[in-house]
Amino acid sequence: MKVVKWLDEHFEEYVMVFFLVLIACVMMAQVIFNKVPFLHSLEWAEEFCRFAWIGSVFISLPYTIRKGSMLRVNVLLDMVPQAVRKVVNLAVDLVTVASMVLLAYYSVEVLQGIIESGETSPAMRWPMSAMYVLVLAGFALGALRGVQMFIIHIMHFNEKELSTIEQTMADAAEEAAAGKKAEGGDK
Repeated sequence: MKVVKWLDEHFEEYVMVFFLVLIACVMMAQVIFNKVPFLHSLEWAEEFCRFAWIGSVFISLPYTIRKGSMLRVNVLLDMVPQAVRKVVNLAVDLVTVASMVLLAYYSVEVLQGIIESGETSPAMRWPMSAMYVLVLAGFALGALRGVQMFIIHIMHFNEKELSTIEQTMADAAEEAAAGKKAEGGDK
């Protein structure tokens, strides 16, 4: 059960960090290889970093859905009654799930076409289907996270939801407490 909880809370974070660390390491190696006279430039580095960046972008979709940090205008929701806010959240969840399912469905079609074509990347000679698997994974996991958020919103429907200002103040207080705890631990 701990593994499932950890996956729920951190899976996308760790995948994104992995991709971003790979980008940093490969770009640092590229700079070193370009500056050292007897070493040759890494011809594949830019393409690899582009693929890793795209992978992190598509994995960030389910992350933002799960963390509730998608772009939306919460100030307007703060002006309506709690019940309306809850219904709007559920409607947003349903639209999110429908969008992710639709995008995943069409990603499968695109992926099948890429696999049939046998296309490879120019520098690394990797199958392009590897890149499109990341796109499909992002949309499919986004759909699952959307369903998860819909269930969470239903389970907590009768609980009071904090306004944007109340949530900001609560987050700030939590960060301040964590900062004080860290200061106390350093002494």
